[in-house]
Amino acid sequence: MDRKRPSPDVDPNPFTEPSTTLPVEGQAPPTGQVRKFRLSVVDGQAASRVCESNGDRCSIGSHEMNDLRLEDATVSRFHCEVKMEPSGARVRDLDSRNGTIVDGVTVFDALLRDGSLLRLGRATVRFELGGGSNRLPVSQRSSFGSMVGRSVAMRTSFALMERAAETDFTVLLEGETGTGKGEAAEAIHAASARRAQPMLVVDCGAIPENLLESELFGHEKGAFTGAETRRIGAFEEASGGTIFLDEIGELSPDLQPKLLRVLENREIRRVGTNTYRPVDVRVIAATNRDLRAEVNAGRFRPDLFFRLAVVKIPLPSLRQRPEDLPVLVERLLHRIGADEAACAPLRDPAFLAGLSRAAWPGNVRELRNYLEQCLVFRDSPAPAEAPPAAGAFHVDAELPYAEARRRALDQFEALYLEALLQKHDGKVTQAAQAADITRVHLYRLLRRHGIKP
Repeated sequence: MDRKRPSPDVDPNPFTEPSTTLPVEGQAPPTGQVRKFRLSVVDGQAASRVCESNGDRCSIGSHEMNDLRLEDATVSRFHCEVKMEPSGARVRDLDSRNGTIVDGVTVFDALLRDGSLLRLGRATVRFELGGGSNRLPVSQRSSFGSMVGRSVAMRTSFALMERAAETDFTVLLEGETGTGKGEAAEAIHAASARRAQPMLVVDCGAIPENLLESELFGHEKGAFTGAETRRIGAFEEASGGTIFLDEIGELSPDLQPKLLRVLENREIRRVGTNTYRPVDVRVIAATNRDLRAEVNAGRFRPDLFFRLAVVKIPLPSLRQRPEDLPVLVERLLHRIGADEAACAPLRDPAFLAGLSRAAWPGNVRELRNYLEQCLVFRDSPAPAEAPPAAGAFHVDAELPYAEARRRALDQFEALYLEALLQKHDGKVTQAAQAADITRVHLYRLLRRHGIKP
């Protein structure tokens, strides 16, 4: 549901990928090159402040953890992020309080042109493309643990995982659902010095709040109704090893300060006792939310976020690495264990080409489910194709001008309405007010495009 604002002035080649041929053993790791950019504050309390990119992204906000800090009460702690992608420079609002305005248009997710002005509260920031490139570390590996990928995006994540495995620092895995955050946690643990010790998984979103504290920290006999025996919590049970906190963004506000104490002091207190016990455990957390936006909304403690985000590892979506589909399909078919005759059609180049055009909102998990359907039913329907990228309106020159223009406007309307509803959590009244249209008009547009609030 991203609102994407096309811009003809975006540099057509901001991201240079190295050769897809992996180096032989002993060679230095290849690096991806991404266009440099500059953010200059031209208006506001921090006027004349400049931030030069040293990677592929820069965050802007009032907190000191941002790359460009704006000490302004009208700017959110984490206001927005600018990232250089293959499609161009992109800005994404992090559910900020006052929104992000690009060249006079309020956006949630948009492409930037060279010279675009970003209005953040009372501050104005100019985006400019640089003349050089930043080099991103890319692993030599085409696999890490059970994960596979030859794309630059995936091997960039592998490089971060390799470095994380060499330390005991807390790791935060970020990515959409189905991108393999659980497999990444297992791979980091298996490559670390703690590999001989246990790794425990706690799904913070699947366990009721009143039971999660006991699950994490344990309890004494009689601590609450039903506590008939002492229970050892996951942190104690994983002593010497790793604890993986999945869906950490679902952690309740009451438990967040207790987890913060564990991360800071490496000690826990069982429910029903006042005694603290030291624990020797490495923490890996994962979320499909952007915790910076959760901090802005007041749903997540900023100090806990800082303690979790010591090492942040983003996992790319399947849409960002379509070149990995052949190796992913091969790995998934091997895991499924189907016979070769049944798998042959799923290795056909035409079939793989069709997969590369799909949206895959469920990512690798959805891909596996689809392959299993194909093996069972022999003829599953094609997956839904991905919507065109920003600035990539499909134009059919065979159509009359009026018809081609109507189709382009319809496509814009659908993208805008989806982004508008997402920004206002599906609340039609608020969305209509923000769009400066009546609620009746908005409902009419939603019905026209088949969009449900």
